[in-house]
Amino acid sequence: MTQLQTALQNSALAGLVDKERYISQDEYLPKLLFNTDEDHVKTHLDEELISCQSFTFAVAFITEAVLTMLKPKLADLALKGISGRILTSNYLGFNQPKVFKELLKIPNLTVRVLKESDSFHAKGYIFDKGEYQSMIIGSSNLTETALIRNYEWNLRITSYENAALTEQVINEVEQQWQRAQTLTPEWIAQYEENYQAIDFRRRNELVADIQEEDSARYSTITPNNMQKDALKSLNFLRHEGHQKALIVSATGTGKTYLGAFDVQKVNPKKFLFIVHREQILKKAQTSFQQVLGGDSADYGLLSGNESNRDARYLFATIQTLSKEATLAKFDPEEFDYIMIDEAHKSGASSYHRVIDYFKPQFLLGMTATPERTDDFNIYELFDYNLAYEIRLQDALEDDMLAPFHYIGVTDYELNGEISEGTTSLQHLVSTERMDYVEQQLNYYGYSGDSVHGLIFCSRKDEAREVARIMTEKGYASIALTGEDSIDDREQVIRDFEQGRYQYIVTVDIFNEGIDIPCINQVVMLRNTQSSIIFIQQLGRGLRKFPRKEFVTVIDFIGNYKNNYLIPIALTGDHSRNKNSLRSKLSTDQIIGMSTINFTEVAKQRVYDSINNSNLTEFKQLRDDYQDLKKRLGRMPLLFDFTTHGSIDGQVLVNSSIKKIYNYYQFLLKMKEEVHLDVYEDMILRMLSKELLNGMRIHELLLLKLLFEKDGIVSADDFKQALEQVHARTDQNTLNAMLSVLNLNFYQKANQKKYGVEPYVVLSNNEYQLNQRILQAYQSNEYFNQLVDDALATGLFKADRYDQTQPLTIGEKYTRKDMCRLLGWEKDLSAVVNGYKTAYGNCPLFITYTKSQDIDDGIKYEDEFLNSQIMRMFTRSQRELDSPEVQTMVQGNASGALKMPLFVKKSDDEGSDYYYLGLVNIDQQSLRQETMLNKKGKEVPVVTMNLILEKPVQYQLYLNLTKD
Repeated sequence: MTQLQTALQNSALAGLVDKERYISQDEYLPKLLFNTDEDHVKTHLDEELISCQSFTFAVAFITEAVLTMLKPKLADLALKGISGRILTSNYLGFNQPKVFKELLKIPNLTVRVLKESDSFHAKGYIFDKGEYQSMIIGSSNLTETALIRNYEWNLRITSYENAALTEQVINEVEQQWQRAQTLTPEWIAQYEENYQAIDFRRRNELVADIQEEDSARYSTITPNNMQKDALKSLNFLRHEGHQKALIVSATGTGKTYLGAFDVQKVNPKKFLFIVHREQILKKAQTSFQQVLGGDSADYGLLSGNESNRDARYLFATIQTLSKEATLAKFDPEEFDYIMIDEAHKSGASSYHRVIDYFKPQFLLGMTATPERTDDFNIYELFDYNLAYEIRLQDALEDDMLAPFHYIGVTDYELNGEISEGTTSLQHLVSTERMDYVEQQLNYYGYSGDSVHGLIFCSRKDEAREVARIMTEKGYASIALTGEDSIDDREQVIRDFEQGRYQYIVTVDIFNEGIDIPCINQVVMLRNTQSSIIFIQQLGRGLRKFPRKEFVTVIDFIGNYKNNYLIPIALTGDHSRNKNSLRSKLSTDQIIGMSTINFTEVAKQRVYDSINNSNLTEFKQLRDDYQDLKKRLGRMPLLFDFTTHGSIDGQVLVNSSIKKIYNYYQFLLKMKEEVHLDVYEDMILRMLSKELLNGMRIHELLLLKLLFEKDGIVSADDFKQALEQVHARTDQNTLNAMLSVLNLNFYQKANQKKYGVEPYVVLSNNEYQLNQRILQAYQSNEYFNQLVDDALATGLFKADRYDQTQPLTIGEKYTRKDMCRLLGWEKDLSAVVNGYKTAYGNCPLFITYTKSQDIDDGIKYEDEFLNSQIMRMFTRSQRELDSPEVQTMVQGNASGALKMPLFVKKSDDEGSDYYYLGLVNIDQQSLRQETMLNKKGKEVPVVTMNLILEKPVQYQLYLNLTKD
């Protein structure tokens, strides 16, 4: 029996007979697949595709959205010469004609169709892996709901090439395949003719059904969940006596309707709505009328063409309203309620004139982009009253926007080189590049009957040339830049909406303040300079529109050093944590029903950018700090960064910036007026470096209580406080906590950095705070504030950790964290290499993808056999009877030695390792083996299988094991 056959047999037996008895490998183990928040059927489908030699899908129903998601994977397979087949049908007329047209675009795919009369309703996915096949069979069709959201059951099974199950499934597929008709343009044309009649009949039936329902239910516009929360917040602010507020709401989430709902609630005697463009003005008036109702005479416009200033609900352009002659016609107290749309533009002098003139009872600003690149502070203008915030990711999760499918592809290569920021215009618009662009746009397509595309370029001359070339290729296109007048832009938009243009090509406009719901394709032909601008441009296509089921976003990724901004923008992860960004790239991300997909080479370019960039350089941290300071109207604290979803506060105290080792030092860099003496600085350094992460709540909670209780807390009161937060109260943990707070845990070098003196001692069953620290806390307001801030931030972070256990599975720890949290008497992190036996523990630290530069020249081949079993190598020069090996084996077998497993993907990820839980040695797996050292000499080594008490969560498993 071959090694593969043995692995398949053991996996089948483990999955179907006895998981304890047989050692399985995850890729072969039978598994039930279904959609959860952490795992999706689509993820497993992706993983099977990228590792197959060919594939066959037998599915009744297919949607265009799923094809868009899968096309990057299929394109990668095509480059490797790997092809596949799809067997489908026209059963119930579910598959739209356009789906069949999209299938024909995929060059490495053969498609056959069964007749509707065959009632073909299968859902199976077969992947040829060479000597064996894997299959996913169950309830999921090739639709986005089935692969992402619906509660579906699918069984993934693996079978050898001559197994009965393999033979049965393949024979059945082949029989149906032979009966089916090859998909051709002629077949699609005939199907489309019949389908149009079916589709027309369905629409008429739907309209009839709706008319039979209570018509009022369909004519009444009501707030969605997020809008309800925002309205409550606005009402609360007014109740508290505030006269100004700001709403931040992602493009397309209904800011105007939200404003109308609030006006409906307030019921002002007279209301003023201010915008910067007349086109928006008329749409806003219509939206308000839909919500408020009433006589049309109550509504009026004030713009260059109309002046109905006596209307109860007045909608005005800032250009007309800000004129001194216009303002003079109004009483400053004429309007009870004033609302400013696109409020981030309020820094202009025209807006200041209007705001300074009127004295409303309430002023509301609304914007999708409060972050500005100029010095204007929008938060200050609205008295720092941020009533509510609806960000892009939240809106997508709540189905407020049209879902998008982002496709990251590599830009065109010329002589093996990809476009960079300094690429010449001649290359940017070369015949070869534009042919490549056209090919990608056609391949990835769009949702709907016709394309309404928006192309963003990096330069004006490029935009004009791209528009000319696209027009020559048969795609009516026009370039718009900042040089074009407002009137010209609005005319182009009208023509675009009516289908006279298929593409608008632009550079520095359309990032905001434009509403073109029909956009169904957004193309990025430029470097991502800002995550804010990226989201603004992406947002142009996210408004819902009839027969637009999703937006295709095609991003041409070149050799740009700031490609790392792409995952920041798409996922909303602004933590500046490289590990976090890399883990989000490891598998294609899903946000609501939107997906983020990369071709393999494009994904590698983003990885390279993350690895090669300093995400915490001083300029970036300074900008983040100043942005938050504008938002708050005061000096931000670490807790502010934590609670406002900005960068991770720990980044500010653990950055690579010289001499910044606590937040006080960072504030000095920001030239803030804060003053600590040397000893106070040392105390804050210890809190920042050791306790701020919140991994163990005990030290933080005790210090907080000691500062509140004038430096003395009884041991009994502290234990009671721990019980209230469901934290451990065993003596070992309490001893470990005290060892940290009296600094005995630390080596002398760190004791010196942290002030030498114990912070806390235990005497007469009381915890007592160092009087020098207490006096500083009571006398220095800056020290008081920064200590409270560090403790509050640490306690907030502690919520993510299981305080009933020393370590939390799935979280990341350094060797030093491990020593502290496991209660070791001393910090031995400097001598904990691959593993170290001490204090009843033998922690195992494994770097999964080894560096080529290894000290002893031996590249240990530790690997997961599946998500619950890892094959581990001891150090070289070890044999089965070596004391070190026997201590591990016997200690683990007797239960005297606990073995926590820590794994990281590679050395690029720094010093943090994922804690995966406790392991036990499979005694039957112990093997004496040899490996070659750097001189080519065989040296002894022992291998063993480590069995985890709990399997590794699937997404994390993929992150660790994928190349």
